Amino acid sequence: MRLDPFAVEVIRHGLSAAAEEMSLVMTRSARSPLLREAGDLSSAITDAKGGLVGQGRDIPVHLGAMAFTIPELLKVVPAAGLKDGDVLIYNLGALGGNHLNDVKVVRPVFVERDIVAFAVSLAHWPDVGGTWPGSYFAKAIDTFQEAMRIPPVLIADKDGVQTPILDFIKVNVRDAESCEGDLLAQIAATKTGEKRIVELCQQHGKDVFVATLARLHDLSESEMRAAIRELPDGTYEGEDHMDDGGPDGEPARIHVRITIAGDEATFDLSGSCDRVSNFCNTTPFIAKSAVAYAARIMSGRDMQQNAGALRPLTIITRPGSILEPGWTAAVAAGNHETSMRIVDAVFRAMQDTIPERLSAGGTTTAGVLSFAEPRQDGSWKMLYEVHGGGEGARHDRHGCPATRVHLTNTSNTPAEVIEANYNIRVEQQSIRRGSGGRGQFKGGDGIVRSYRILAPSMHLMTCIERMVVPPFGMQGGQAGEPCRVSLTRQGENVDIDGKSNLVLQADDLLTVESSGGGGFGLPSS
Repeated sequence: MRLDPFAVEVIRHGLSAAAEEMSLVMTRSARSPLLREAGDLSSAITDAKGGLVGQGRDIPVHLGAMAFTIPELLKVVPAAGLKDGDVLIYNLGALGGNHLNDVKVVRPVFVERDIVAFAVSLAHWPDVGGTWPGSYFAKAIDTFQEAMRIPPVLIADKDGVQTPILDFIKVNVRDAESCEGDLLAQIAATKTGEKRIVELCQQHGKDVFVATLARLHDLSESEMRAAIRELPDGTYEGEDHMDDGGPDGEPARIHVRITIAGDEATFDLSGSCDRVSNFCNTTPFIAKSAVAYAARIMSGRDMQQNAGALRPLTIITRPGSILEPGWTAAVAAGNHETSMRIVDAVFRAMQDTIPERLSAGGTTTAGVLSFAEPRQDGSWKMLYEVHGGGEGARHDRHGCPATRVHLTNTSNTPAEVIEANYNIRVEQQSIRRGSGGRGQFKGGDGIVRSYRILAPSMHLMTCIERMVVPPFGMQGGQAGEPCRVSLTRQGENVDIDGKSNLVLQADDLLTVESSGGGGFGLPSS
């Protein structure tokens, strides 16, 4: 079909606007502060085969994984069995997913009795059952200890929500009220996506809409191939390390071998360490998401990230490794910790080839503190808190302080919201001065945040990397300061491990100091 290029652009922007509107519906309607305030959610639109075509300005690691979500889903739920009005829910990592807290709600969009697209809402639920409140258990030996596993199941149809399924989910989570509110917000978000997609088909015609989606894939493929051709052919290797999980508790290796050949690139991650004995394993879909992000940075172009941009990339993982550990491995932290180390390894591999496009190491950890307060009725109140830190310096500027880098861009929860909703007082929020690495350009500084516990008891989970292996400097720049977590109880101050589960007491003071970014270039003195 001969397509009007102006119509293609209108539809492209219409898809992006629809996905962004889906995310706005989520933030307005969700019940958990994690979604309303921190924005730990993402929205996407795919074509009828599951190829990603539209996304919100959300979380890169979510969006990259959603490029595989619908194709994997359609292998077990054939499109021919879906009906107009159906909405599916699931969280299994094997279906193009990540960790179990990230619950997907998917709606097929029908026009003239045919599926033309899928609207996908992904939200991090503060609790999905499992061993520990918040569904993160640092010493989990398998994923069954982490959370409830939800296979693809119909949560709604044209007649409304499937109450038995909703009730089943609610009795398996610790905060059923918030869970129900968040789930209904996701269903509403997919309804919004459906409405906008149908409008685009009405405005431009169904055949033009479908042909445009195919054209968008081709355009992104062409742009990615052109970008790869500009890079010198060759093989480049880089590695970085997780704080622990390797042999005898040593840092765990993440390694990449990049081969550039003409207009194609191969990212071989098989040299990474074996499956680890904590929750820092991850799925091959998250590994591919991290590579897709890094490849886009390498390209130096602001191209649309869709299924076509992945066609020139070959991404290899190894069965039994930390990046392909099998579907029963514990993976809660791998979503936002191990994925970031893949990006770091890619940057280190290419730092001498395209240093002007890269940054030194930043606070590539979500810096998670998860608080859970038991209520008298047996339910729990959850606070999933994330922390930014220093950005790595670049070839032409200092790194930014107190920010998020690379694959995660969620916000922290405002102190006022925490104090109004939880028995916690935020006693300090400040910049961690001097934590950025020195260099011709300095790394950004991290942050300091302290929490005073006002409840009789509160369960805590820490999931913080860069405690042992600091953010790296680039081109002679120095490393940033590592993260630190400390607990003050009855006047005694002790350091807390970055991956731990413990119970806090009333009047405990918990302080997180996030890492600074690495410096770029040799320091002047």
